Amino acid sequence: MRATILHAPGDIRVEEVPDAAIEQPTDAVVRVVAGCICGSDLWPYRGLNAATPPRTIGHECIGVVEEVGSAVRSVRPGDFVIVPFCHSDNTCPHCRAGVQSGCSNLGFTVSGQAEYARVTQADGTLVALVGVPDEHLVPSLLTLSDVMPTGWHASVAARVKPGDTAVVVGDGAVGLCGVLSAVLQGAEQVVALSRHAPRQEVARAFGATHVVAARGEEAVAAVRELTGGLGADAVLECVGTSESMDTAIDCARPGATVGFVGVPHGVEIDAGRLFRRNVALAGGMAPVRAYLPQLLDLVLDGRIDPGQVFDSTIDLADVAEGYRAMDERRAIKVLVRP
Repeated sequence: MRATILHAPGDIRVEEVPDAAIEQPTDAVVRVVAGCICGSDLWPYRGLNAATPPRTIGHECIGVVEEVGSAVRSVRPGDFVIVPFCHSDNTCPHCRAGVQSGCSNLGFTVSGQAEYARVTQADGTLVALVGVPDEHLVPSLLTLSDVMPTGWHASVAARVKPGDTAVVVGDGAVGLCGVLSAVLQGAEQVVALSRHAPRQEVARAFGATHVVAARGEEAVAAVRELTGGLGADAVLECVGTSESMDTAIDCARPGATVGFVGVPHGVEIDAGRLFRRNVALAGGMAPVRAYLPQLLDLVLDGRIDPGQVFDSTIDLADVAEGYRAMDERRAIKVLVRP
């Protein structure tokens, strides 16, 4: 099969590799209909993640079940499925507590930017649709494999409630989905921190009431001004850098929670700082499977259209250009068609 391979920082190629195959009775193989490039893929692309190339890359995809292992009962070949990026059995104690991203049998999609992907724990992971979805739904359905549930998780972790003022730090696809999530969860004011006009437009389309085109101390000052000096009731941290975490904490009012879902890079948490300001910190890797049924219904009912985060669609053969476009912030999120 053709798959995206990371050879070295900045070196992405599409090459022939062995087909994804059943390795365990609980596996399924999915023919990828659509995959995409994630902001977190840029960390190894930039050489900021420890990685041992060459290796396949890509953890977001949707598609059609091609083959299932002997123990799989919930899906069958021909089913159109959403593939959560983190695979879970959905039966272990952690899964039953709603933390499928901490599953005792946790697995991950590793060839979402390819023609086929192996899914471990297929019964507990895959969610099948009835029939084949309309083409216009594909982008929004694809967001359900990661970025929409991750933005939702940031809002849940930040404990957004009706009437709140929520601040979203980060204007990538996850941050934009965080804006949409905070709106859906009842925030009265949603402040998106963004300096890029195309991302600001999506944030507003998703319901942001204010956009702050500043960073660091200037952004914090703007949030304080918008909130009468109080700070935000809930803050969604959707980047993962030390600067973004500092901004998120400084935007929070006493008693607020920062929901963090950006993969941390160089972030050091000062517990004393949180203690003195009575600011809580919660979040982590999103339990996609826990949120998927609700979010899927919202997409199929036409109540949300998170697929607006995709502003570029390319063929698999052109995936290297997709990485360059996202790395240079010429694209918000790139959809990849095998």
